[in-house]
Amino acid sequence: MAVTVENLEKLERKITLSLPVEAIQNEVNNRLKKLARTVKMDGFRPGKVPMNVVAQRYGYSVHYEVMNDKVGEAFSAAANEAQLRVAGQPRISEKEGAPEGQLAFDAVFEVFPEVVINDLGTAEIERLSAEVTDEAIDKTLDILRKQRRSFAQRAQDAAAADGDRVTVDFEGKIDGEPFQGGKAEDFQYVVGEGQMLKEFEDAVRGMKSGESRTFPLAFPADYHGKDVAGKQADFLVTVKKIESSHMPEVDDALAKSLGIADGTVAGLRADIRKNLEREVKFRLLARNKQAVMDALLTKAELDLPNASVQAEVGRMIESTRADLKQRGLKDADSAPIPEEIVRPQAERRVRLGLVVAELVKKNELLAKPEQIKAHIDDLAASYEKPEDVVRWYYGDRQRLADVEAAVIENNVTDYVLAQAKVTDKAIGFDELMAQQG
Repeated sequence: MAVTVENLEKLERKITLSLPVEAIQNEVNNRLKKLARTVKMDGFRPGKVPMNVVAQRYGYSVHYEVMNDKVGEAFSAAANEAQLRVAGQPRISEKEGAPEGQLAFDAVFEVFPEVVINDLGTAEIERLSAEVTDEAIDKTLDILRKQRRSFAQRAQDAAAADGDRVTVDFEGKIDGEPFQGGKAEDFQYVVGEGQMLKEFEDAVRGMKSGESRTFPLAFPADYHGKDVAGKQADFLVTVKKIESSHMPEVDDALAKSLGIADGTVAGLRADIRKNLEREVKFRLLARNKQAVMDALLTKAELDLPNASVQAEVGRMIESTRADLKQRGLKDADSAPIPEEIVRPQAERRVRLGLVVAELVKKNELLAKPEQIKAHIDDLAASYEKPEDVVRWYYGDRQRLADVEAAVIENNVTDYVLAQAKVTDKAIGFDELMAQQG
């Protein structure tokens, strides 16, 4: 039987569904009979409850279930027959004036759009590259040395200087009143490493053990502690101990302590280079992929199905709440998150998902098993036991699906770069690492 599809606006469509009352009632009776075999009710043995009693107790809920099932089946069959790609769930309402013995319903829904991707040859993309320099290896070595530094108490009359670890007591007051988080005892930090605000660092620098000092401190307007942000405080600080730091030499002993197989400085530098090159590879891939996706969106024409956007908005809000909960926010599950905050990003995600799917379908860019394996091997390479990580990915369908999605995006990136006008630009290692990967 031909299905009549009415176009409403843009992606919205309407189908009228018709169901025979007799078929619905028969299904309700069948389900009630099946239920009567197992239902337990006071005053009756199991399986011996009269049908009229079962119908009185469960008739409404069973009828509701059958209607939902039958209407859903009818809609699915009609959409398939009309070859429609339905986006989201239909809004179904009963229609007046159905023929005798029939029930009629209007199903209003959205369909996925036609996606037009214009000439990618005119897209302009800047492709970044970066190298791991000896200077970058030296900086990483300094970080590793700093993580393994030791401290020794300085003389009583020594003044605190950058690089020294100080142990202090402090108390801050705003308008003469203490505030939460403004007091600590035996607090340790290394002078000059930016752990404390500048005024605090400047006050302690040059002080000696046993010395106390009062100083003003202006909290920045964007300070993470909202109660004190933008306010002026007076602090009293007492230095209790000053320790000089000593960083280990770059030698074979350091290499051995870091688990380098051959226990040599050359082996340590080679291991650092390998790890940095892997990090550079992933960061460049992320940056270049972002540039490709931005260019791809400028070449695509499509309407957005509101149902898909709304679903993405919901997912993003739940994800944000889950993140807030993990950070320890009270009542995170019900935290008010206005839709308008996440909607622009949700629209971009839906638009990009549809465009990428169209490009993948038309150009056969699906992930091949060997690509998935290579990507997982790359991800696992930085771990102590890569084979365990590989098994971890292959042991879960969702994790494997995430990898497959990443590989598909990489295929799309390579495809678009091969079509577009690409300008190559080399950037410094530090510039690349300063950006979020």
